[in-house]
Amino acid sequence: MSNDDDKKQVVEDPICHECGSTNTEEDHNRGEICCVDCGLVIDANIIDMGKDYRVFSDGEGTNNERHGMGATYTLHDKGLSTDIDWRNRDSSGSPISGKMAGVFRRLRTQQRRTIVKDSKERNLVQALEELRRLAGQMGLPASIREEGAYIYRKAVDAGLVRGRSIEGVVAASIHAACRLHKNAWTLDEIGRFSRTGRKEIGRTFRNIVRRLKLPVYPSRPEEYVPRFCAQLQLSPPIQGLALRILSDKRVVRVSAGRGPTGIAAAVVYMCAMMKKSNRTQREVAQAAGVTEVTIRNRFNEICEALEMDRSNPSYEG
Repeated sequence: MSNDDDKKQVVEDPICHECGSTNTEEDHNRGEICCVDCGLVIDANIIDMGKDYRVFSDGEGTNNERHGMGATYTLHDKGLSTDIDWRNRDSSGSPISGKMAGVFRRLRTQQRRTIVKDSKERNLVQALEELRRLAGQMGLPASIREEGAYIYRKAVDAGLVRGRSIEGVVAASIHAACRLHKNAWTLDEIGRFSRTGRKEIGRTFRNIVRRLKLPVYPSRPEEYVPRFCAQLQLSPPIQGLALRILSDKRVVRVSAGRGPTGIAAAVVYMCAMMKKSNRTQREVAQAAGVTEVTIRNRFNEICEALEMDRSNPSYEG
């Protein structure tokens, strides 16, 4: 049966209540039965009793070859195996007996031993658990977690893990994923959540980028603005104004050769002043991970470039 036949099937029953025609068609995409002659919707919200063929963002499922959840790189087996639930309850939610609980405990232990075949998979299990912990503490979205797990797997295949700590490679993979998704985090910020230091993360990150040929470019101030505004609890109009100022050619010229975090922090501080949602330089410095002196210097340079009054800045661009 063709794909068109799967979507629309011509049926002899039911009969149209409007014109009496039996020429009807069933549309599974809409869940409707319609009359072909007069267009009347005879029935809606019909139930498709067939299998649930699903298509995921990675393209799998297009040929109806898979059911259930999509594959994920954040699990060592990509989520294709099954797990025995840790809660000792039956299908109705009632607790099972102590004897059966012991049986399932032994089954869970045996399953954990069988799904991890060798030392490479044991390393992957430990690394992906560290990746989930680190990404959870940083509040990263699922797309960056997937990208970080994929980069770590590629690093393992390229032999970049040998001689390095798992924590360092995981943190470097997360940093690379953040840079690829324009969600920039500094090495110092990642180092505060990781179990390893800034130097090791930076060294491993540079090695991964070089060996895997990742298209990672220098971070820009715009990439830090949403996170800084969220930490300072500033409104969306302030964030939009900050992004507009950063796109100004005069500010772009001032930003050349300067640290992107300092530029972003100074512009956020300036926009909070403009919108009467003042934040102190100390608060902005703590959110951005820079010093108050850096914010003052960048603030003065941007005000001079835009010809604004430092005590009462305004922007009409």
